[in-house]
Amino acid sequence: MGLFTVYLKLSLFGLAMWLALPAVAQPSQVEQTAATQTAKLNQLIKQCHRSASYDIFLSGIHTGTMERVENWKGKTAVVTSSSKASILGIGTQYQQRAELSWSTKTDEWLTDKFHQKVTGFRARDMQVSFSNNGRDTEVDIDGDIERYHSKSIALRDVDTLAIQMRHFLLQGRTQFALVRQASDAIEPYQLYVKQQKKANIEPWGELTLIPVEQTGEEKVTYYFAPELDYQLVKARYHGIILQGLIELNAYSSTCE
Repeated sequence: MGLFTVYLKLSLFGLAMWLALPAVAQPSQVEQTAATQTAKLNQLIKQCHRSASYDIFLSGIHTGTMERVENWKGKTAVVTSSSKASILGIGTQYQQRAELSWSTKTDEWLTDKFHQKVTGFRARDMQVSFSNNGRDTEVDIDGDIERYHSKSIALRDVDTLAIQMRHFLLQGRTQFALVRQASDAIEPYQLYVKQQKKANIEPWGELTLIPVEQTGEEKVTYYFAPELDYQLVKARYHGIILQGLIELNAYSSTCE
């Protein structure tokens, strides 16, 4: 309308041309207000990312590396992780993309879906979708579909498990239960928070570590560091024959 007003002031011909134009619907006050509120809301949604790199050891031998990136947008996140490892000349590569979000119904982080690809040893292409507030899953592995159900505890992928563990630690919980959606089963775990300890983790030096011991299908001890925003800095797999370890070597974050 402003441009046509200028034409009106210039000449009567401008006025005549304006009146001859077809009517153009203008946004209502309600529509304008809604658009303004949406724009402000988008500005308020916090976006940030965290990235971490880990070394992988098997029985004390360095066998590979793992990278993990969390991209956050408000109460949702996309986590991408990848690893490369080689054991006795047998190589394997792992890639996963997981989408997760906060459930206002149950106050917890839940996996929405994830896509995992493994090449080399135990190769597979696995896609999983979650429903019923994380209690039901549909698992597609190389075109073969299976469905799983958990009665009381949400199913999650491994990356969302770590994020939910961190959430429980921030709440001050000392024990909790979690369930992982594996490739061919659901694996329930009971986890216990142990006494804090000090350890030297390069390149940060001495850090306070909170050990969380996992029992169940797999026995693992996770170590979270309050000085690094309660991020996972170490995880030790307690196998009968082989002992596995991942250890943080680099970390960056733009999150508060």
